[in-house]
Amino acid sequence: MSSFKDVVGHKNIIQYIENAVKTDKVSHAYILNGEKGSGKRLLANLFAMSLQCQNRDEDGDACGKCQSCKQAASNNQPDIIRVTHEKPNTISIDDIREQINNDIVIKPYSSKYKIYIVPDADMMSVQAQNALLKTIEEPPAYAVILLLTENAEILLPTIRSRCVMLKLRNIKEYLMEQMEIPDYKADVCVAFAQGNMGRAIMLATSEHFNEIKEEAVHLLREINDMDVDALEAAVKRVVSYKMNITDYLDVISVWYRDVLIYKATKNVDQVVFSDQLRFIKDRASKSSYEGIENILDGIEKAKARLKANVNFELTMELLLLTIKEN
Repeated sequence: MSSFKDVVGHKNIIQYIENAVKTDKVSHAYILNGEKGSGKRLLANLFAMSLQCQNRDEDGDACGKCQSCKQAASNNQPDIIRVTHEKPNTISIDDIREQINNDIVIKPYSSKYKIYIVPDADMMSVQAQNALLKTIEEPPAYAVILLLTENAEILLPTIRSRCVMLKLRNIKEYLMEQMEIPDYKADVCVAFAQGNMGRAIMLATSEHFNEIKEEAVHLLREINDMDVDALEAAVKRVVSYKMNITDYLDVISVWYRDVLIYKATKNVDQVVFSDQLRFIKDRASKSSYEGIENILDGIEKAKARLKANVNFELTMELLLLTIKEN
């Protein structure tokens, strides 16, 4: 995806961003606030791409073809910096100092702007926020900082007051309220869309995806009791989904991640396949952690083999045997 035109949903936010880019009235700092899966990273990446584009269209949208756009699409644009953190639940003062404060004084390498994207910005410690505040108060003219948060209220009021707030609508709410998609089905679509509203809508309305999901879920519920003949028959049925095998394998992967999450936490709120909870619980009680990891590893190996053009039926047969054995 290389353009705002490819995004479905978030119209008001996209319109605001495009207008800011087009009129050259870009703020030095933004907060993109929304729940997990609402599309914050997607919009931040497209915003950064459009700002750095060497050949924007009249709407302020990125061309997707120039050197800068190609670099941005592959995460290699030198003037788009993504802030990382080693500690899983904290962005430390050192992270902010090293990756933003000490770097921001250096002028852009090849672009008009130098853009800093900070995922999980609500994980910044108070010390880290205060360190960032000094930069936000007196930024270089070329600097743009994008803070991605699930809960902007955690940020210091002094940070919030110096940023433009962009609130993203929750994809699940949109599917349920605007399209009347059932709760459990919306969860599945959101999980597979990975923040892309357009893909979530496509999946929610796709009979083909629903058919693939139902077939995969049926297999996973029954595989424990299948004999060799039944497994061979299952492999033959999977052949009919050969063109959409990634979706099929992703369904299996999400199912077993649900099993793993439930086994580890007993938290039903984190289960994507909430309509299959009885079967998820049953599988979690019968499978070991090692067994579940073997299955998830087997799925990744199957994807790699299929990319390498290994025989389709053989690959799927090995995967189903791995699932059954574990």
